[in-house]
Amino acid sequence: MDIKEYFARISYRGSHNKPDLATMSDIFQHHVQAVPFENLSIHCGESIELDLEAIYNKIVRKKRGGWCMENNYLLSWVLKTLGYDVTFLGAKVYVPEIDAYPDEIDHLLLQVELDGRSYIVDGGFGMAYQLWKPMELISGTDQPQTPGVFRFQEESGTWYLEKVKRKQCVLNQSTSTSQKVENEVCRRVYLFTLQPKDIEEFRGCNAHLQTAPDSLFVTKSICSLQTADGIRALVGWKLTEIKYNYRDDMDLVEIRIIADEEMEKTLKEKFNITLDKKFVPVNMSRLSLF
Repeated sequence: MDIKEYFARISYRGSHNKPDLATMSDIFQHHVQAVPFENLSIHCGESIELDLEAIYNKIVRKKRGGWCMENNYLLSWVLKTLGYDVTFLGAKVYVPEIDAYPDEIDHLLLQVELDGRSYIVDGGFGMAYQLWKPMELISGTDQPQTPGVFRFQEESGTWYLEKVKRKQCVLNQSTSTSQKVENEVCRRVYLFTLQPKDIEEFRGCNAHLQTAPDSLFVTKSICSLQTADGIRALVGWKLTEIKYNYRDDMDLVEIRIIADEEMEKTLKEKFNITLDKKFVPVNMSRLSLF
């Protein structure tokens, strides 16, 4: 780990001498605003490797992004290098269209023990459900952040992450979402337990999500990045830009369709991504990411 090279990648210029909550929160927010959540490799004919050296080269040196197992594996290395106590946890991501969770874990997140308290650090969820700060692991307490109000609910050893949704003002709605999703007041994002995981336990999941015909990541090309006041996301050909809380309890949403010949320019200008291989956008799934 070349920590200075990583800090340059995320434009972090703060101190890192003391492994405290303020430092971790600052580094984390810089990470999510510099490193996209993306699965573009799948749609460029590349494989996603669960290997620290490959992830470091991809995200830090090639200035790409990654999905949960890449972003959070890299973040765990950063935090451990700085002296934090980090544990891998496995989660199951909620699917609103079927009101259910998958049978197997499909998400990697981090638990950090700090000054006698536990925090969840998750830099690899992306879209409008991406945390901007570490969350203290306490049940039933609202933890407001710029993207919205998050909270954990614990039931018999299972923890649920929820986000309270704001209303949306959509400037140019081009595609409709399901009525159920539109009417949601609160979204359960994922569930997890505090059973520690080893990175080896995610290898099957990492392979399955990039090859299974019904995988969200096979049926959708996704690239999202948190901005200073919101988020931008390119899903297939649809570019969505959200400004959080532009009016009281309302987000401003702007949607436009990107033509194939604009794709390379859009990835560079909006996400600072330049791809080595030809990218083929895909959006075959009707699952809602917002």
